[in-house]
Amino acid sequence: MARKSDAPSDRTRLRRLHERGKFDAASVHAVLDAMPLCHVGYQIDGAPIVTPTMQWREGDHVYWHGSSASRFLRAANATQVCLTVTMWDGLVMARSGFHHSANYRSCMVFGEAEIVQDPADKTARLKAMFDVWFPGRWNLLRAITDQEVKATTVLRLPLDEASVKIRTGPPSDDEEDYALPIWAGVVPLSIITGQPVDDPRNHKGLPVPDHATNFTAG
Repeated sequence: MARKSDAPSDRTRLRRLHERGKFDAASVHAVLDAMPLCHVGYQIDGAPIVTPTMQWREGDHVYWHGSSASRFLRAANATQVCLTVTMWDGLVMARSGFHHSANYRSCMVFGEAEIVQDPADKTARLKAMFDVWFPGRWNLLRAITDQEVKATTVLRLPLDEASVKIRTGPPSDDEEDYALPIWAGVVPLSIITGQPVDDPRNHKGLPVPDHATNFTAG
């Protein structure tokens, strides 16, 4: 069970339900490595902005990318941001409306964002994203161009200030409500990898590569 003192900072400290909190690197990595979609919160011109994007982890940093034309990304360099990733694992149905909930895994990372400036470093980071989320594909593609690298912004954030919150298991009802003849339980939710769908402009007879038919990210 996580304790308040385990949190790496006051921003990551759980104010309630401390038993759901984790702050160790393995727990943080597990959530980030399970879900590519993240949301990044910035403050631009005094207003809060949250944008969805794709994240990937390398060691003790998390990375995300977007267009170099994005004013949000340009303004994010050397500023405080908050990056979150969430996995929704189930709908929790209790015997009262108050105790309905969800099973989930979430990670929240605070820190100062840094734009990857060196083009070679940026290209290496983009290749790493493919190695994580599209394994086996980078070397089959045409080479990325200098203009494409220039048009892409890559940012990184250290995982020094991160927390994980997880809920699992059945509903937690008030003790007297267990006597009620009301069904309660969990409806599991999961992400399922489907069969690849050909681009209609593929060359005729082009086979689906093994890394797409046997897709496993991470």
